[in-house]
Amino acid sequence: MGLWFETRVSDSPWVDSVWTCTSGRVTTMSSVAGVRLGLVFWEQDGAAYAAVTGPEPRTGTAPVPEGAVFTGIDLAVGTTLRMASTADLLDGGVTLPDTSRRTFRLDGARWETPGPDDAEALVERLVRAGVLDREPLVADVLRGHRPDVSQRTVERRFRTATGLTRGAVRQIERARTAAHLLAAGALAADVAVELGYFDEPHLARALRAYVGRTARQLREGAGGAIALDVGQRLTS
Repeated sequence: MGLWFETRVSDSPWVDSVWTCTSGRVTTMSSVAGVRLGLVFWEQDGAAYAAVTGPEPRTGTAPVPEGAVFTGIDLAVGTTLRMASTADLLDGGVTLPDTSRRTFRLDGARWETPGPDDAEALVERLVRAGVLDREPLVADVLRGHRPDVSQRTVERRFRTATGLTRGAVRQIERARTAAHLLAAGALAADVAVELGYFDEPHLARALRAYVGRTARQLREGAGGAIALDVGQRLTS
């Protein structure tokens, strides 16, 4: 028993993916490094909860509410929240107060709690209200564009938007991609070449630091519950 994920990618420029998860007989999981802000909603024992999650610079162990049903929205990298700087949310987040099954409170206003099919509509309302903003330079640089500003300015704007350096964002994203490839059955040697790691030991160190799993554990589905949809059950 553990965590059962279903994830779909989003066509919204503000949303990376939307996921649902059910927790079974598990009380802890391996968290996975990430570079995005998120909104998470869950129900357990008839009570409803909501939280903003922040970027995580490394793997670790996190508690899991047993028997809970989650809906999560992973926002596009570089998205920011008006109520708090991303740096303040780094390696954690904040539980939102006064949450019910139908509504939650964020940035001084009450919003309708979304289901997985309503995620983009909620985000659009938050954008129109100015609750969410974004740093377009982050996405442009990650796509390989070279902005007409100094490297110092790029780094400063990366840190402001993500709480992380540009190098850290790239390393975390690469390790997460490696984890998905390995879980789908790819060989470590092939993954190392495809993603530009110097060799397999460098890949192994990245997996330990950011995913908390070895290549073998990812391929075999071993190591216990993990906060990553390694089952690759993706829908569009």
